[in-house]
Amino acid sequence: LDQVSISSAVSATIGDYLRLLEDEPVNNLYGMVLDQVEPALLRQVMAHVDQNQSKASLLLGVSRGTLRSKLSKHGLL
Repeated sequence: LDQVSISSAVSATIGDYLRLLEDEPVNNLYGMVLDQVEPALLRQVMAHVDQNQSKASLLLGVSRGTLRSKLSKHGLL
């Protein structure tokens, strides 16, 4: 259920974005999406677990070190 809901939301949002672009040239859409989705995901998860990195790493399925690296990369530490 969660995967379907997330997939549907992402698909709809990207479809809306592409429709807004019309004929505007876009390069690196993949990178643009990852650059915006990852920090949003991290912010939401960290808020959900009251900033507890151990809980966040378990929820995300990444090591605590990887989580800290990603938080640092996005200025969230």
